[in-house]
Amino acid sequence: MTGPVLNHASGKAKSPAPGARLSLALLLAINMFNYIDRYILAAVEPEIRKHFFPSAGGASVASAKEELTSAMAKTGSLATAFLLSYMIAAPIFGWLAGRMSRWVLVGISVGIWSLASGASGLAQTFTLLVLTRCFVGIGEAGYGPVAPTIISDLYPIERRGAVLSWFYMAIPVGSAIGFAMGGLVSTHWGWRAPFFWVVPPGLLLAAACFFMKEPGGNQKRETRNQKGKKPGLRDYLAIMKIPSYLLDTAGMAAMTFAIGGFSFWMPAYLHDARNAGDLAKVNTYFGGIMVVAGITATLLGGWLGDYMRRYTSGAYFIVSAGGILISTLFIMLMMHTPFPLAWVWVFLAIFFLFINTGPSNTILANVTRPEVRANAFALNILIIHALGDAISPPLLGAIAGKSWNNALYVVCGVMALASALWFWGAVYLKRDTERVEEGPSANERE
Repeated sequence: MTGPVLNHASGKAKSPAPGARLSLALLLAINMFNYIDRYILAAVEPEIRKHFFPSAGGASVASAKEELTSAMAKTGSLATAFLLSYMIAAPIFGWLAGRMSRWVLVGISVGIWSLASGASGLAQTFTLLVLTRCFVGIGEAGYGPVAPTIISDLYPIERRGAVLSWFYMAIPVGSAIGFAMGGLVSTHWGWRAPFFWVVPPGLLLAAACFFMKEPGGNQKRETRNQKGKKPGLRDYLAIMKIPSYLLDTAGMAAMTFAIGGFSFWMPAYLHDARNAGDLAKVNTYFGGIMVVAGITATLLGGWLGDYMRRYTSGAYFIVSAGGILISTLFIMLMMHTPFPLAWVWVFLAIFFLFINTGPSNTILANVTRPEVRANAFALNILIIHALGDAISPPLLGAIAGKSWNNALYVVCGVMALASALWFWGAVYLKRDTERVEEGPSANERE
């Protein structure tokens, strides 16, 4: 478990591939708009609820509790519709990533989700709104499992944690912009307008993908196993035999359940239950906190994981586990502290929650072979969303309709479970990483 961790294959640090920075910048920009779109929905949820379910619109008196609970469960299902299509389509696109240009696949996918997002603003019925969110999920499924594999091909393992943290930095930045933009734009032009605003930049980013080239020589390597054949079912099933992969995915599922529900309902919680300000103010404050806390924590987590890897092989797991456990404590403090002081605990809870972003995804890249890596990320997406934020928004919405505190206690319990799973995974990470670094011979000895 301890001692310096080196590149066993060569013993030398490698340089990034040509075009690495440009590719990273484009993928980061796309990922940012990915999360802007996701959290615009969360920002305008109270307005959508009032529009489609006016009899329950924001009511909090005892006589309207049942209608409010039902309406919140229904609007929470918008997130579920997106995630169900996302996680089901992800394995299909993961398979395609080994059989066609990954950049073309990303470009097509970004175009689909951008147009579907604009269609969300046009929806005249709640059913049509659900359908548009499904198409957003399908579009994002072609991007989510593919982008990290491109980055993993471009950067050596010694730098992968920090570089993936830069990529995943788009999560807090995009989420924050989504909250702030959704709140401010909807205040002036209604809840539909924010969905229209993301279409033009999304289409421009999609077009840029068609001018990008695959990492030199990696497309061939990505589609072949050690015997020179395309990976088959046996190769894919082998992913599920990697202890680090399984425990990391289980921890990420618990974390995704918590953060998915926490993020979706936080504006409503701060506005409806805690009277922290009007909706535009709450979204702006919460968005600002997401930007500052999310960026610093995501970058720190990636750097800390790479740095600690020199001294303990389970570093990425340890950083992830410690961060989410500390975040749990600050959420509980926030629940029992009046505003404006509670904003301090909100900031610290989000900061430590985002510590795990880079390290947990780096684990996935480091313990899976290149030829099946896209499928490994796709399978991870399927599992973490099926067990995570595909079910948490409506479930927590139903609980919150009766008791906001009980909903947040559920979030804290699941976050503690994620911490335990990640601490457990630290035991296996050195062995599983070395099997990939040492190449085919290590796998054949198995």
